[in-house]
Amino acid sequence: MVYDLLIRNANVLDGSGAAHFRADVAIQGERICAIGSMPYASATTIIDAEERYLAPGFIDVHTHDDTNVIRTPEMLPKLTQGITTVVVGNCGISASPVTLTSGVPDPMNLLGKPEDFRYPSFSAYANAVDAAAPSINVAALVGHTSLRSQVMESFARPASGDEIASMEVLLRQALDEGALGLSSGLAYRNAIHAPTTEMAPLVAAVGQSGGVYTTHLRDEFAGLLDAMDEAFTTARNGQVPLVISHLKCAGAGNWGGAGKALSKLASAAQHQHAHCDCYPYTAGSSTLDLGQVTDEIEITITWSTPHPEQARRPLKEIATEWGVSLLDAAKQLQPAGAVYHNMSEADMQQVLAHPLSMVGSDGLPNDPHPHPRLWGAFPRVLAHYSRDLKLMPLAEAVRKMTSLSAANFGLTDRGVIRIGAYADLTLFDLAVLEDTANYEVPIAAAKGIDLVVVNGKIAYHQGAISDQRSGRMLRRTERISQIIPSLQTNQEQIP
Repeated sequence: MVYDLLIRNANVLDGSGAAHFRADVAIQGERICAIGSMPYASATTIIDAEERYLAPGFIDVHTHDDTNVIRTPEMLPKLTQGITTVVVGNCGISASPVTLTSGVPDPMNLLGKPEDFRYPSFSAYANAVDAAAPSINVAALVGHTSLRSQVMESFARPASGDEIASMEVLLRQALDEGALGLSSGLAYRNAIHAPTTEMAPLVAAVGQSGGVYTTHLRDEFAGLLDAMDEAFTTARNGQVPLVISHLKCAGAGNWGGAGKALSKLASAAQHQHAHCDCYPYTAGSSTLDLGQVTDEIEITITWSTPHPEQARRPLKEIATEWGVSLLDAAKQLQPAGAVYHNMSEADMQQVLAHPLSMVGSDGLPNDPHPHPRLWGAFPRVLAHYSRDLKLMPLAEAVRKMTSLSAANFGLTDRGVIRIGAYADLTLFDLAVLEDTANYEVPIAAAKGIDLVVVNGKIAYHQGAISDQRSGRMLRRTERISQIIPSLQTNQEQIP
């Protein structure tokens, strides 16, 4: 038999968290068809791994690439990190089911301009992704704020019973058409007025359909623990798996709280499916939020519609130059984006290393001066935190970005290297692996990612993107709550 692709002499990390083993991996069509020693095998394309590490393609569970996978299908920031699948629609904002005729509500403006929101149904969006043929796979959540935008003229109040019912109709249709589940961004001003009574029927609809609920908590600052309790209760009552988005202890007064937050997460996980995602940086990035303006941390403006000339400057410098307070300067800059240096390294490391956390970049691809996580998150975990600081074994770091992610989001036959699984693969040289993006030069490809295979086809090799893009839309076809118990590992490590 002549295989389509054969990768020889690889140190295979199969995604389960087990130690690596030496093997050849053969691919026929879209799937892995043989693993082991195959010295006499032949293939149309043979690549010698030269003892580099071969892992399942990384799954970025927290992205805002909703419209970019259509507008910029090459997806260079992802491929150069070894990412083969993105989950879009996080933090309550999604490109579907949405149509807009005027301005884009905050923070939906992170995803694009009004003309980019032209998908009245999830199926319309999914079909557009397929037509764009991105270089990576795409799976999508439906955003709660996006649902609000379709049924409410004013966001500064709870939704009425009729409005909730209308949102539920849109949500159920999207779930039937393959959406992974629902996301919320209850900390944002256009969702913060949504009480638990608004969220409960929507989350219950997700539970009935077998999806997942992810949430940017109502409070990541002093009210973090109460916000976590709200999320646990909502998900438990809705009988739905929960993922807390980018779990963090934000704000200088909240530093040192990771232990309590993780203890609460681990306790909840004994009774319900509960996980979190994390990015390996101590700064966050989003739209410029007046509620986060403080002189206790450094805040850098990344873009401003009325004052584009102020991009890449500290808010403090702008306020001093204008002779106004930080808050007044922020008001004058809006709408705008910002990077907030609001976390402690120790807290972030605790969350990143915890067995219940996955890796997500939370990158903002439409930001003209993005946070470096957009280009560097996954290599940074492997190289800096696993290899250099030894925060976790390499196999565990890979598990957090492959099999655990696939299990939590119901991505069947992804996130593992085994016979019959889809051939989404990443080959990297751990000795030279490095994230090169930083806050001064955030747009920079990582070093050490040598090969990326998506659905059996070479997508990226030695710095070059293939002309043949082989990613696709991944529509949910199974109940996620049935998938997780069979794939979840390392539960014995949970304190």
